[in-house]
Amino acid sequence: MAEQLSFDLPARPALGRGDFFISPSNALAVALIDAPEAWVSGKLVLYGPAGAGKSHLAHVWAGATGGQVVQARDLPGLDVPALAAAPIAVEDVPAIAADEAAQTALFHLHNLMQAQMKSLLLTGRAAPDLWRLSLPDLQSRVSGTQAIALDPPDDALLAAVLAKLFADRQIVPRRDVIPYLVGHMDRSFAAALQVVEALDRAALNQRRAVSRPLAIRELSRLQEHG
Repeated sequence: MAEQLSFDLPARPALGRGDFFISPSNALAVALIDAPEAWVSGKLVLYGPAGAGKSHLAHVWAGATGGQVVQARDLPGLDVPALAAAPIAVEDVPAIAADEAAQTALFHLHNLMQAQMKSLLLTGRAAPDLWRLSLPDLQSRVSGTQAIALDPPDDALLAAVLAKLFADRQIVPRRDVIPYLVGHMDRSFAAALQVVEALDRAALNQRRAVSRPLAIRELSRLQEHG
């Protein structure tokens, strides 16, 4: 039987509702994303570590509400009043902690959204109290916003994240690869992305399948250099 090989193709993340795996570690966040009418004052902060699914859920929410998703750092170049006419998700807000122009734009967007009763979703890695935005009025508003965390993955979610990361890269690992990884890797979304990238690269360079022996070797290498 021919081996399943990895090809050097761009990863294309699947961001549909059906591509998001629900587990106890993210069920409450998903429930809130699915019910924006329940958000206090029509706004929500979604936070969690890199790879936790914040962008995925933001796109799911935007698709369901007819809204759009923008990066916080891009706000100064956008038409803020036009953005405020529909639901909007602003991603990676902590990235503008020292960007006065972007913070001012977000502050005006926030106030317009509130006045027009449009839903506003904000994302970041840490809880909003830790965003350290230099504009006090903006920081006070995000600190007072209802917030929900995407928690570190349990076994079922970690396995699903690994499967999705492999699928995004058009890789079909051998059946025993994901169970092995779940039992031996660091339990984080960032580690899942790192190990899948390493296996993709190794499989491509060696022109071989993503197998358990390859997973053992690459995971050991990553842990030695971690």
